[in-house]
Amino acid sequence: MIADQPIRHFLDELASAAPTPGGGSAAAVIGAMSAALVSMVCRLTIGKKDHEGVEAPMRLALDEAEALRQRLTAMIEDDVQAFEALMAAYRQPRATDEDKLARGLAIQQALKQATDVPLACASACAEVIALSQRIAPIGHRGVISDAGVAVLAAHAALRSAALNVYINIPSIKDPEFVRARRTRLEALLAQCAIGSQTTYDTVVGRLG
Repeated sequence: MIADQPIRHFLDELASAAPTPGGGSAAAVIGAMSAALVSMVCRLTIGKKDHEGVEAPMRLALDEAEALRQRLTAMIEDDVQAFEALMAAYRQPRATDEDKLARGLAIQQALKQATDVPLACASACAEVIALSQRIAPIGHRGVISDAGVAVLAAHAALRSAALNVYINIPSIKDPEFVRARRTRLEALLAQCAIGSQTTYDTVVGRLG
C-alpha cells in the first residue's frame, strides 16, 4: 500500500517514469495532509485556557477531520487502481467485432471509474475546506497559521483532483454522466474558491 510507504519512497515513485502513482494520488496525499492539519489545530486548541467555550465545536471538527483524513488516505490507492483498470481495458483484444464491443464497454466503464475517484477526492477536499472555515475564527492563535495552510492545501488538492476529472470526461460517451459530474465539479470549484479565500483572509486577519 502506498500509504504505508516512507514519504521518501513515495516521492521517488512519484518522480519516476512509472505512470502511477501520479497526480491523482498526489492530490489525495495533499488532501489528507490538509485534514491532518485541521486535526492538529483542533487538538492544540482543545483544553487550552480561554478556549473552553469552543471545545465542543473543536471536538466535533476533530472527529470530522480524522474521518476525512482516512477517506483521503484510502484515495491514494484508489487512484492507482482506477488508472490501472483503465489501462487494462485499453489492452483488451480487438481482433473481432465482439472483442471490439467488449473492449469499448470496458473502456467506458473504466473511464467512469477514473472520473468518479478524483471527483470523490475533490468532494472530500471541499469538506476539509469547510472544516477549515469553521475552525479558523476559533482555533488557538498560536496554531492558526496551520489552519491557513490546511485550507490552501485542500484547495490545491481539490483543483488538482478536478484536472483528473477534466482529462477523462471528453472520452466518455454517456452525456448524462458527463453533465452530472461536470456540474458537481464546477459547483465544488466555485464554492470552494470563495470558502478558501474567506478562510485565508480570516487567518491573516487574526495574525495581524
